[in-house]
Amino acid sequence: MAFFDLPEAELRRYRPTVTEPEDFDDFWTGTIATARQVPIQSSVVTAVPAPFAHIRVFDVRFPGFGGHPVGAWLLVPDGAERCRAIVHFQGYGGGRGLPHEWLPWASAGYVTLVVDTRGQGAHRDSGSGTPDPAGSEPAVPGFMTRGILHRDTYYYRRVYTDAVRAIDFLQTRTEVDAGRVAVAGISQGGGIAIAASALHGAVAACLADVPFLCHFERAVGLTDSDPYAEIVRYLRAHRDDVAVVASTLAYFDGVSLAARATAPTLFSVALQDTVCPPSTVFAAFNAWDARRKEIVVWPLNGHEGGGADQWPRQVKFLAESLRAASEG
Repeated sequence: MAFFDLPEAELRRYRPTVTEPEDFDDFWTGTIATARQVPIQSSVVTAVPAPFAHIRVFDVRFPGFGGHPVGAWLLVPDGAERCRAIVHFQGYGGGRGLPHEWLPWASAGYVTLVVDTRGQGAHRDSGSGTPDPAGSEPAVPGFMTRGILHRDTYYYRRVYTDAVRAIDFLQTRTEVDAGRVAVAGISQGGGIAIAASALHGAVAACLADVPFLCHFERAVGLTDSDPYAEIVRYLRAHRDDVAVVASTLAYFDGVSLAARATAPTLFSVALQDTVCPPSTVFAAFNAWDARRKEIVVWPLNGHEGGGADQWPRQVKFLAESLRAASEG
C-alpha cells in the first residue's frame, strides 16, 4: 500500500475542527452516573485453575451499561498488593480469548484485566462470552451502525460505558493501587481506551495503538476499508439519514474525547494504514490535553502498526508514567 494520507509533517500539525454537540459533557456525565447506580460490588469473581507458576487467574462478570454482565479475565501476579494495573480492550470483532494469551503484562508485574467487547468475539480466533442484550433498528453486518439513529441507542454508548465500569471494578481490588490504573488497546481497543481515559477521570496512563473510532467525518470519506465502510454502506441504503448519523457519531468521536483526557499517553500510528487512516489518529493525538504524550510513527506499516515491537516501548513509558503518578 502506498502513502495515501497527508505527509507526516502536516499530520503532526493536523488539528481539525470536529463537530461537537453542545450537550456532549452532560450526555456522558448522565450516562456514566446512571450506570454507576448498579453497585460494582455486585461483580462476580471466580477463581480459574491455570498452569502458571506465579499468576492467578479469575473469571469476572462486572455490571456494565444497563447493569448487563460483562466478562473479563483478571490476572494477578503472586504477592500483588496495591500494585500497578492495566485494563486491556479488544480490537474489532475480537474477544478476551484464553488467559494464556494475556501473560505479558502480568509477567511484567501488572494486575491485568482483559475485557470483552459486548456482542463481539466471533470474527477472530479470540472468542468472547459477553452478549449485548440491547437490540437496534436495521443495521449492516458488523457493529458500527447498530442503533446509529440516536445517541441513546448507539452501540458504542454501551461499549464506552462498559469500559468505565471495568476501571471501576479494577479499582475495588485490594491487589490494585487505584491511583495507578492504566488502559490499553489496539485499533478498536485503542479507541475504547481513549474514551475510557476521558470519561473515567482517574486513569493514570493510556496506551492507544493505531486507534479506531476517531474523526468520523474524515474517516468515512477517506477509506474504503471496514469497519468505517460499514457506515457508508448503511447510508447508501438510508440516503436521508446522513445528517442524523453524523449527529449521533459526534457524541462518540475519539477526537472530542481525547480533548478531555489528561493522563499521560503513548499512541502509535502507521502511515500506510487504510483501516485507521493516519490523519484520524493524529487528530486525536493532537487534541489530547496532557503534559506528557508521545506518538510512535511506523512509516511503512499498515494496520498491524508496530506489532510486537511496540510493546517494549509501552513497558518503558508505562513504568515511567506510573512511577510519576505514585510520586505525585
